[in-house]
Amino acid sequence: MTKPAALIETPRLIMRQFVMEDAEAVYHFSSNPEVVRYTGDEDAIKSLDDARGVIESYWLAGYREHGFARYALVNKQDDELIGFCGIKYEPLLNRGQGGVDIGYRMLPEYWGKGLATEAVTACLRYARETLGINCVYAEVMKENVASIRVLEKAGMVRIDSYEDQGAQLHLYRTA
Repeated sequence: MTKPAALIETPRLIMRQFVMEDAEAVYHFSSNPEVVRYTGDEDAIKSLDDARGVIESYWLAGYREHGFARYALVNKQDDELIGFCGIKYEPLLNRGQGGVDIGYRMLPEYWGKGLATEAVTACLRYARETLGINCVYAEVMKENVASIRVLEKAGMVRIDSYEDQGAQLHLYRTA
């Protein structure tokens, strides 16, 4: 498989578009209960076919329709696809007003090393400088303290808190 070119590169990470050949890696990180604990879509990917469906219906469709979506997050040190980071258009975000949302996930063995902050910061810069998107939101469950720290370290500020389908959420926005 020829991997797509890097769109975003940091000292330790490469972000590129997903391809169908990434299905096994997507299944691996998306079926990990620790990874999806605070996502609200814990049961979305239960098989390789589900992973292929997400790649096609969400990420590849997002690249075609909006020019952006979640990107494959590759660790340079071992060339492993460890999760995703990227923006997507979310029509229900911001109490139904819609907006561009940043999201990220990665395998637990890569947590606690600053990689999420590195990825989110670089992705926000890419959104602003390359895509011309200045306002990016992030929804995070109140209990997800680690992700709250990532968003704040990346320069995002909390602008709202609310309940959605029984979950207490904080809404962050680029400053």
